[in-house]
Amino acid sequence: MKRNKFSPAQNQKPAGNSSQPTAAEKLNPGGIEILPWADEVARRAYFTYLNQGSMPGHDVQHWLAAEADLLAERNLTPSRPRR
Repeated sequence: MKRNKFSPAQNQKPAGNSSQPTAAEKLNPGGIEILPWADEVARRAYFTYLNQGSMPGHDVQHWLAAEADLLAERNLTPSRPRR
């Protein structure tokens, strides 16, 4: 059995320069995350399900993709008040 030659602390250090902004920070420089409502995510996921031929078994993928799309849209557009 091979042993890990690095200590646990060394394994958890980020690679490269940690002062570089991450992709999420580049998309959202203010750090404010505008979360979508669950019904918005459900609606988007349902339309994706319909557009992909209504094949069962991909509900989690549709939900996660819808959530990611909505988050990206919200964080790239100016803030608006929620009703």
